[in-house]
Amino acid sequence: MFKSRSLFHIAIVSGLLMACGGGNDEQVVNVYTHRHYEADNELYRKFTDETGIRVNVINANADELIQRLQSEGPNSPADVLITVDGGRLNRAMDKGLLQAVESEVLNANVPAEFREPGGHWYGMTYRARIIVHATDRVKPGEIKNYEDLADPKWKGKVLVRSSEHVYNQSLTASMLLADGEEKTAAWAKGLVANFARDPKGNDRDQVKAIAAGEGDIAIVNSYYIGLMLHSENVEEKKAAESITLVFPNQDNRGTHVNISAAGVTKYAPNRENAVKFLEFLSGATAQEVFAGTNFEYPVNPTVPLSETLVSWGTFKKDNANVSEIGRLNDQAVIIMEDAGWK
Repeated sequence: MFKSRSLFHIAIVSGLLMACGGGNDEQVVNVYTHRHYEADNELYRKFTDETGIRVNVINANADELIQRLQSEGPNSPADVLITVDGGRLNRAMDKGLLQAVESEVLNANVPAEFREPGGHWYGMTYRARIIVHATDRVKPGEIKNYEDLADPKWKGKVLVRSSEHVYNQSLTASMLLADGEEKTAAWAKGLVANFARDPKGNDRDQVKAIAAGEGDIAIVNSYYIGLMLHSENVEEKKAAESITLVFPNQDNRGTHVNISAAGVTKYAPNRENAVKFLEFLSGATAQEVFAGTNFEYPVNPTVPLSETLVSWGTFKKDNANVSEIGRLNDQAVIIMEDAGWK
């Protein structure tokens, strides 16, 4: 823990030094981000090439970034916060760390279900929270809905990462919104009873565990499958090729999606540049990179999907507002804890 925090503080100091360089006339935007993809770095370079605004980046996990913004207060150099999932975004907003932004460009590029109604944050990409299963051990059509995973027939077959991860918290919150507290609590208990092992690892690890025969079914984010299919790691690629994708709840509310989104920080010293940066990320150039390189779904409806995403077919997504789901995060955590989801 000490090493992790020390590295984080070093990164902060380095970022501040970068932000101070270049003279008073240099245009910059200071970005605190949870995302860690090369595709993002490519986009930052493109933004600088197009606008002349240099992007200073500080990477850390969302909780550290939110804590840092709180401790820095009005002295924060941050202009933009980028993180994943509505739960974390609403947490930052509720703590007063984001400011409302009104932009015709953002409103045109980002559909209403992918942005906070007051303009405090805007979605940039979304990922489907899908079910995958061993192609040779689960019959096609045996699993259609998230609710099916609680069926006792799957005892000892289900793999999933920890309840501490916001992806699973938001999935549970989305079920709260759709099914209510009683049914969601029963689902969570049934799911836990079907675990093949104690939750551990990330979404890639769940797919690898299916390939290794440790379980037959897993809950994962769709973009991980795209990354694994195109991985130079032979084990990852083979594991991804051994499973079948299921986009759940197509006959009712649709598949849950979680988002990657950005907001302008409350005390942004470069507010105008921050808005330009968000507008750029929501535009066609950036959205095509997100879809083609990272296998995420672009929020901008005018942007075509990558070949890999097209190969998975179209699907009906749960159009519940991500902000509403985020509001139910705390209740979802309680339900998961009560169910014994570690």
